[in-house]
Amino acid sequence: MTRFVARALALIVAGWTTSAAAADLNYGSPYTVYQPLNAYSWAGPYLGGNVGYGWGSVENNPTQPSGFVGGVQAGYNFQNGSPWVFGIEADIQGTTADDRFAPWKFSNPWFGTVRGRAGYAVNNVLFYATGGLAFGELRGETFGVSETHTNAGFTVGAGAEMGFAPNWSAKIEYLYVDLANSNFTITGGASNGYSFSLVRAGINYHF
Repeated sequence: MTRFVARALALIVAGWTTSAAAADLNYGSPYTVYQPLNAYSWAGPYLGGNVGYGWGSVENNPTQPSGFVGGVQAGYNFQNGSPWVFGIEADIQGTTADDRFAPWKFSNPWFGTVRGRAGYAVNNVLFYATGGLAFGELRGETFGVSETHTNAGFTVGAGAEMGFAPNWSAKIEYLYVDLANSNFTITGGASNGYSFSLVRAGINYHF
């Protein structure tokens, strides 16, 4: 009888040890009550940075501003025990995008977005579509006179993100951004706005 009890206790301890070892294999975000055992969780807040390149054109003007882009983003993901992931993300970017044609120069010093995200996760890889509000500055210059307008518009895009280490993920993303038109005095009252494409890579830390 004593030997039987000892063997039973040994089996229980071995089972606990095996379970703990299996739990340690998960390198994603902490478990939630909705996630299957050892499933990667995208749920929760995150913060990160990005760099990329943007190129576009100014409405009713021959200039085509382009340049490097860099900034920070923050967001929150919701995942309720399924591969579907929904969230919201906001970012703010500085850019070097500008172009000159004849007497006019147009540039986009900064912009930002507030977007919804919807995606499908294959364990630690997330494929998603995104869209929402865009806002930013379009600056025009001619013969030493400058004029600036800050407008709101829209953005749509898609991307992929991969968890590669505990709490860390990397992403690549394409966005189309359209900043609404404004009437610029320096172009004779023409309605000028900036629309552009953006490809960027980023990294996020998940809390």
